[in-house]
Amino acid sequence: MNFKEKLKELNIILPEAKAPVGNYVATKISGKLLFISGQVSIDENGQLIKGKIGKDLNTDDGYNAAKRCALSIIAQVKNACDNDLSKVKSCIKLTGFVNSTDNFTEQPKVINGASDLIVSIFGNFGMHTRAAVSTNSLPLGVSVEIDAIFELK
Repeated sequence: MNFKEKLKELNIILPEAKAPVGNYVATKISGKLLFISGQVSIDENGQLIKGKIGKDLNTDDGYNAAKRCALSIIAQVKNACDNDLSKVKSCIKLTGFVNSTDNFTEQPKVINGASDLIVSIFGNFGMHTRAAVSTNSLPLGVSVEIDAIFELK
């Protein structure tokens, strides 16, 4: 599959793969597994998508924030694979954290934003296991953070 053409077909522009802001690495390869550190919700202008889902933002806003996390995940994958997404065999797992109110229960619908994007790019190879977890706060007040595990060829 030509991922450059796939991204163009889907009208997807990947953001720059951001360097970590602490004492950790953005990506780590162990054997054939590629681990991607948590990517926070950042809009197309580089601004943090902040707020609590269920109070400041609705489910659709959260879905879009998760989609932005997935774009950052793919940017990190591309960077770790020397700009060659064809090195990806499959997406293994996503873990999504949703900054939400106590009574908000649509975390899976929020994290679908990331899942849908990854499957749209990688097709069946993008199908993954997943967790969608509620939290009362996330770094810098962002609304969504997602980490990922990919298998490489």
